[in-house]
Amino acid sequence: MNKTWLYLAMLAAPQAVAGDLIHWWDASVTALYGEEYDLAPSDKLTTFTFETAGGWKYGDWFAFQDVTHFNGSNVDKTSTTYGEISTRLSAGKILGQEIGFGPITDLSLAMTFEEGEGPVKSFLYGLGMDIKIPYFTYFTLNTYRRHAISSGNISDGWQVTPAFRMDFPVGNSTIVFDGYIDWVFATDNQGYEENFHFNPQLKYDLGAVIFGEHKKNKLFVGIEYDYWQNKYGVDGIDQNTYSVIAKYHF
Repeated sequence: MNKTWLYLAMLAAPQAVAGDLIHWWDASVTALYGEEYDLAPSDKLTTFTFETAGGWKYGDWFAFQDVTHFNGSNVDKTSTTYGEISTRLSAGKILGQEIGFGPITDLSLAMTFEEGEGPVKSFLYGLGMDIKIPYFTYFTLNTYRRHAISSGNISDGWQVTPAFRMDFPVGNSTIVFDGYIDWVFATDNQGYEENFHFNPQLKYDLGAVIFGEHKKNKLFVGIEYDYWQNKYGVDGIDQNTYSVIAKYHF
């Protein structure tokens, strides 16, 4: 699934100034189609992901909602939803001065709320870092403590989430490589395994080619790769698949 908790497009999205409070914001919708997904009523999925991201006076935010349809005539459950709301409170912005050392350019209090159908509600909190790395448009690293807040959810533990973006000019357009990793480890409950989820996208800015330079960073097409070791914390369920995608920024 596309998360962009990866802060996918968070720091590199088209910016819109809205006074002193909101520095920039972005909204997008992504359509994905893929096969060979594990632990789902059907291994063929069509997903629409609605995202918003932005930066404001004291930090940044990111939120998304997945609406997934299970393709197939023999499935009892035809669709499901899942979403996250994330925010980071920037020490540099709040204190009005640079906070960082070496390649680390800022520190933040990072928080995320996860919610979906079933026992999946969790609250995450921890330390966020912005890191300057050559050739990366952005690179962030959030380290969280996970707390399950719904009955039956046993995903308590720790989580490390790096997210990144790289831009490669190609003629009048751009190829974007971005994504995230969720590594959940040191889990507190037996029956929930440590798991590793790598979810990058490789996208081509088709809008810049079709509609001209004034439509750059609007319409992207490409592929999303999804590798999830011990998916949902289930021992031995290793998902390894991809989806074709189209993404439009409003």
